Amino acid sequence: MGPRLRGGDDEGGGDGDGGAGFIVGLDDGLYHFNEQIGAFSPLRHVEADLPGNRFNDGFAAADGSLWFGSMDAGETEPTGSLYSLHPGGRLTTVDSGYIITNGPAMSPDGKTLYHTDTLAKKIYAFDVLPDGTATRKRLFIATAAPGHPDGMAVDTDGSIWVAMFRGARVDRYNPAGELTGTIAFPVSNITKLAFGGPDLRTAFVTTAWKGLSEDERAREPLTGALFTFRTDRPGLAQHTISLQDIA
Repeated sequence: MGPRLRGGDDEGGGDGDGGAGFIVGLDDGLYHFNEQIGAFSPLRHVEADLPGNRFNDGFAAADGSLWFGSMDAGETEPTGSLYSLHPGGRLTTVDSGYIITNGPAMSPDGKTLYHTDTLAKKIYAFDVLPDGTATRKRLFIATAAPGHPDGMAVDTDGSIWVAMFRGARVDRYNPAGELTGTIAFPVSNITKLAFGGPDLRTAFVTTAWKGLSEDERAREPLTGALFTFRTDRPGLAQHTISLQDIA
C-alpha cells in the first residue's frame, strides 16, 4: 500500500524532505518511504506478536485517517485484521479473522467503508460514524468466478471498481452492489486499480506474475505490466496523511 504523506517544515520526516513521501506496509508495520532517495524508515510497529503476518492494502480517507489490513504471509491462517489509524494516533482494530485482506476503499460521502476478504471472494461494507468508528459489517458483494477480489477503487458516482486476481478482469459494481460492467485484460492476475490524470478519468491497473506457471507466463507475455485505460466517470481524488499523526 502507498498512501501519500503530506509534507511540511513542521512535520519533519527525518530524511530532509519535510515528511513528504509514501506510507508503506511491510512485514512488521508502517514505514515512511522517501522515493527521492529510495529509503525506508519505520513509523509505527503493528502486530509485533504476529511475526508470520505482513501488511497488504491500504487507503487514505478524506479526514486524514489510514485504513489498512494485515494478512498471513503463508496465506493459510486467518490471522489478518483490518485497522484504522486516525489523526492523533488512535489505532483501532476494526475487524479480524482474515487470511488475505485487500482493497479498503470508501464511498464518496465517506459514510461507507468497503473491505475485501480475498480468499472468501467477498466484499464487506461497514458504516463509518462521524468519530471514525466502523460498524454494522455486512456482506456487500459475493464476487463471481473466476478469480478472487483484490484491490479496488471508487469513482465519483460511488461505483466500486474491483481488480480480479486470476480473473483477467476488472469488475464494476454500483452502490447497490450490482455488477454494471467488466473490463477484460490479456493477463490473469489483476491486482489493483487507481484513478489518475488531470481529470481523474485515467485508470492505472497493476498486474502480477505470482502463482503463474512457466507455460502460463509464456502465454501471457504482458503479465506483470502496468495497464491504463480511460473511464466514463472520474475517480475520487487521492488524499494525504500528516506524518505527525502516524507515529
